[in-house]
Amino acid sequence: MGLALRLFSSRSIENSPVIQTPFVEETTDVDDEKPVPDQNVDFRKITPPKGKCDLFTGDWIPNPSGPIYTNESCHVVEPHQNCMKNGRPDSGYLYWRWKPRECEIPRFDAKKFLELMRNKQWAFIGDSIQRNNVQSLLCILSKVEEGVMVYHDEKYSSKRWLFPSYNFTLAVIWSPFLVEAATFEDINGVSTADIQLHLDKLDHTWVDQYQSIDYMIFSGGKWFFKTAIYYENDKVVGCHYCPGQNLTELGFVYAYRKALELVYNYIVTSNHKGVIFFRMLTPDHFENGEWFSGGTCTQTVPYKDGESKLNDIDVVLRDIELEEFKKAEALASKNKVNLKLFDTTYLSLLRPDGHPGPYRHFHPFAKDKNAKVQNDCLHWCLPGPIDSWSDLLMEMVVNG
Repeated sequence: MGLALRLFSSRSIENSPVIQTPFVEETTDVDDEKPVPDQNVDFRKITPPKGKCDLFTGDWIPNPSGPIYTNESCHVVEPHQNCMKNGRPDSGYLYWRWKPRECEIPRFDAKKFLELMRNKQWAFIGDSIQRNNVQSLLCILSKVEEGVMVYHDEKYSSKRWLFPSYNFTLAVIWSPFLVEAATFEDINGVSTADIQLHLDKLDHTWVDQYQSIDYMIFSGGKWFFKTAIYYENDKVVGCHYCPGQNLTELGFVYAYRKALELVYNYIVTSNHKGVIFFRMLTPDHFENGEWFSGGTCTQTVPYKDGESKLNDIDVVLRDIELEEFKKAEALASKNKVNLKLFDTTYLSLLRPDGHPGPYRHFHPFAKDKNAKVQNDCLHWCLPGPIDSWSDLLMEMVVNG
């Protein structure tokens, strides 16, 4: 399986060689060399109002009770994230919980959540990490009631589930660019043409449903590393990594900022009466290489504060996200649109132990203990660290 993802060498962020990834709908920021960590990343550029707890600054602490669900009790865990079934030998990564330093947050209460969401609709809009998050939430809610799939698109990229007893709908809407995009890749990630990206047109996949959804979580980012031709006013204005095509190299920074500006302008002027979250980027944890050069993630315990830093490309993406959110936040408040930042970057950075690694494959070392297999150091095992994101979401919904 695979999608064509083309990324940079560390020589240049905006104009550089590219490579392809084999993961279906699963992207990572891959360089010929590991980016030099930024030693001065400030994870608190946006601070909570005085008297409010900063939910996103904290530590992972031992949790002897373990996860709410298991890989056997939940039926929506996809094979490549079912780490225990795939033979992962250790289980310590299951016994941690996120603890903000300034407050306690309760564990996710599935029954309370479903009661609060009676007759409501939720949607996670973005890429495969959003899908990962939705599956986690479905597993947690299944302890009270299992969602019934009531819709899927042709490729099963966008899906919707109904919880009949509560008339609650939960959806994942596949929109990795958030703006209109034409892609030309088959199921194996073989591309016959470059992506055509319209930076001045929103993706109708989510726009058409926008006003009917009570709670939304947007995210974006790493898909913009792909080779793409950029359009504005239906005319080609440039590209990202398109050698030999006589086009202006604008780069992913230009495109991502333009896309976020468009998305936020739509949101803050929409008169939407629900709650809208923007989730910050999720870092990967490839070590000793990348996916294409034998990169692995073999850690079995969380990092402590200060033990890991974002790489330079993630810093660039995060800065764009923060800058555009700050601008949108002021307008949203003025227009009485409820826009919130869901900043999972730091707590995710501290969990190198929570990825499938080689166990995205079924028993990868059963026949050969020295087998060379591709590692997934971006997505999360289920159960796993991503389950804690629901604790934070519920706290933000219940207590603002």
